Amino acid sequence: MIELGLARINRLLRDKHLPWGAIHVAGTNGKGSICAYISAMLHAGHVRCGRFTSPHLIDRWDCITIQEKVVPRSLFQHVESITKQRNEEECIGASEFEILTATAFDIFTHEGIDVGVVEVGLGGRLDATNVLEEPLVTVISKIGQDHQSFLGNTLEEIAYQKAGILKRGVACVVDDTNSESVRTVIANYARQIGAGPIIGAAHHHDNQVARIWETLSRGDYEEHQKANIYCAFQALRIALENKRPDIDPWILVSALQDVQWPGRLQTISIEPLTGRVDGVLIDGAHNAQSARVLGSFVDRRLRQTGQNVTWVLAASQGKAIRDIMCPLIRPDDHVVAVEFGTVDGMPWVQPAAATEILENIKEKSGSGLRISAFKDVKGALSWATETAAGGPLVIAGSLYLVSDVMGLFEEVEDGAGHMIRGDQSL
Repeated sequence: MIELGLARINRLLRDKHLPWGAIHVAGTNGKGSICAYISAMLHAGHVRCGRFTSPHLIDRWDCITIQEKVVPRSLFQHVESITKQRNEEECIGASEFEILTATAFDIFTHEGIDVGVVEVGLGGRLDATNVLEEPLVTVISKIGQDHQSFLGNTLEEIAYQKAGILKRGVACVVDDTNSESVRTVIANYARQIGAGPIIGAAHHHDNQVARIWETLSRGDYEEHQKANIYCAFQALRIALENKRPDIDPWILVSALQDVQWPGRLQTISIEPLTGRVDGVLIDGAHNAQSARVLGSFVDRRLRQTGQNVTWVLAASQGKAIRDIMCPLIRPDDHVVAVEFGTVDGMPWVQPAAATEILENIKEKSGSGLRISAFKDVKGALSWATETAAGGPLVIAGSLYLVSDVMGLFEEVEDGAGHMIRGDQSL
């Protein structure tokens, strides 16, 4: 169950000083990638850093890293048990995410980090991570429509909730590809509370931008990736000015070339699972905005020869399924819908029925379309492999589906060795 509010997390962390500086990142799409970019550059600069993102990929603790490495399971469980004990003894009634957030922050303190890169879980204003009172810098990435039942039905309403992470006297980096109305909401809120300055991360018209791309040898970044990278660099620059002015942020930019963010425009091999030799694109696009980005990428990169695409799709209950699927599916594509499994530590997350997904794509059907529904992910992958017959194959619609696919490799002895390094980030 999702319960927004700061009262419980404040009680969990009462009397606990957080000695590390925080970089707090909110937004609808791109915030996880921005966190990954920032922590990679901090690590390259020998700044001891931690990262807390959500949701986890496979195990509950893999959302917490120290020095770019997932925290040991034993450490996570030890700190989590202490947090849960306090929750029970004081009858706090904290949610699963609030316990996870307190656990992450306690681990950061225990491990003696200098900077913690923290991704907002949901929204911003009432999210558990907003217990951070004096961050080094805040960041707001691309804002789109998602979680409307909690955040509001318009982009402006959602932007107001995201802007809730701004703090008096603290600079905020904002993705300038956001609409003018969204940027206005953020700017007005900043003036209201005395936050700022607001740093617009415009990734097209800045001399700093040109210098970044000159540094990065890889030249095939998508537009949203460029925006995320520039947000990350601006946040890093401000954080270092406050925490480590002795470090030149420009010498850290090259570290971005090695960042891998699983499940975002990533190419993997499922040969150990299905025997398919060709690579498979996997992306956690789970709202209309991210689906449009993925659909555009697939159209440009995978449909050049006019081939249809075979999709393995899932979605969470409550999502606007048609809005997610319409930018992806083309007439004569093939689709297998599947239901992801239980999400550890997030019992409120449930899969949409595979039949419901198929109902929402029937209007896109062409004469050659083949569709199917599966309850198990491995079965869906096998069907897709056979149907695609070596043609383009894409897995999308939910980060929880990404998690299930990645988890299947743990069942194969050499699964990790078959992963292919791919494009990342959304």
